[in-house]
Amino acid sequence: MMRPINVTEPTPVSRKGYDLFGAPIWMLAFRPLFLGGSLVALLGISYWTLLLTGHVAWSLSIPANVWHAHEMMYGFAAAIAMGFLLTAAQTWTGVPSLSGKYLMLLSFFWLLARILFFVKFPHNSLMDHNTNLFLVVLFQGMWWLGGIFALSRMLIKARNKQNYLFIGILTTLFIFNMLFLFLVLNQQSVLALKLCDASIFVFTLLMGIVAGRVIPFFTARGLLLPKQVKCPRLDFCIWILTLWVLICVIGQSFYSIDMASGISIAVLSACHLLRSVFWWCKEIIKVPLLWSLQLSYFLLGIGLILIALSFITTHIDYKNALHMVTIGSMGMMILSMMSRVSLGHTGRALNPPYFMNVAFLCLFLAAITRSLLPSLIGAQYAWLSSGVLWSLSFFLFLFHYFPILIKKRVDGRIG
Repeated sequence: MMRPINVTEPTPVSRKGYDLFGAPIWMLAFRPLFLGGSLVALLGISYWTLLLTGHVAWSLSIPANVWHAHEMMYGFAAAIAMGFLLTAAQTWTGVPSLSGKYLMLLSFFWLLARILFFVKFPHNSLMDHNTNLFLVVLFQGMWWLGGIFALSRMLIKARNKQNYLFIGILTTLFIFNMLFLFLVLNQQSVLALKLCDASIFVFTLLMGIVAGRVIPFFTARGLLLPKQVKCPRLDFCIWILTLWVLICVIGQSFYSIDMASGISIAVLSACHLLRSVFWWCKEIIKVPLLWSLQLSYFLLGIGLILIALSFITTHIDYKNALHMVTIGSMGMMILSMMSRVSLGHTGRALNPPYFMNVAFLCLFLAAITRSLLPSLIGAQYAWLSSGVLWSLSFFLFLFHYFPILIKKRVDGRIG
């Protein structure tokens, strides 16, 4: 299902003048959104690290940790998810995806939402200190609606009902994002951060579904295995358990149901780990795009165990445990999938440079450092070390993939 295919005509040999809307970066959604999301991952965490060390001062009208949570969840991760789904949907349906001026406009909305956090408007009768945040809500909302509409149009036109659930997942993330910003505007930062935590569990549902489709397929294809390892009953249990956990996490913000959340998350983690064991094959160690993907999924199960334990012991901090999921699982799965999609959908062989192994290892170490070492080496050192390792990972990605994302396909086709 995830195999890149050519669904458009070859690029014309000659063009008259420079066609801005026809530039390679606007040919498919993965190009600008992977590039923009990666830059947010690199610059956002680098800036966050400088804030933690006191090298820059915070001057925004919202708390720094609120901005950090929003940009990593709804600026970085959501952008990569949108880019991936809009690209994959063209393969699933055969319907042309968003491109050209419409993709440029969508990307412009996303970029404006990132920039407007840092824009200060003069106070007068028409504007107040939250004017920039209202504009963030406007353009972030337009970005979500544009992306969801484009994906829905493709899937509905092709009657691709098996993938309608992605419309629901993106719509849920959109609603949570708007509620997050609404709470921030009403100075309810604590509740907004809890909603961001709930969004992480929505994202794990997306990861679980995508992983269930691509990991068995990529593994069988990459290792020339006779068949894929499928476990449909376990897949279904994971979807249902994740939905229940999401309900528990949201309910926990208003009621004391910590133990119910902990037990549910523990069961969910066991299911993820069991599926990870079914997929394991020692030969994947020789293939970076396989071991990184499977390691990211394995860390999802480990992260959920740590989160479950945080409900029953004070020795494990909930936020530290959550970062095993966000850095180790979400971050590495995003980096691995971007590395593969960017090669496959530009007509290149699926052979990333050797230093991408270093990038994957740095991200793994960043997850371990941020989640497990704060109590051993001190929170400040752990956060700083993790931030540096994360930034190095995405710097290495951009170093190799930036030219790929802005240049034409090597086979001369549009995409």
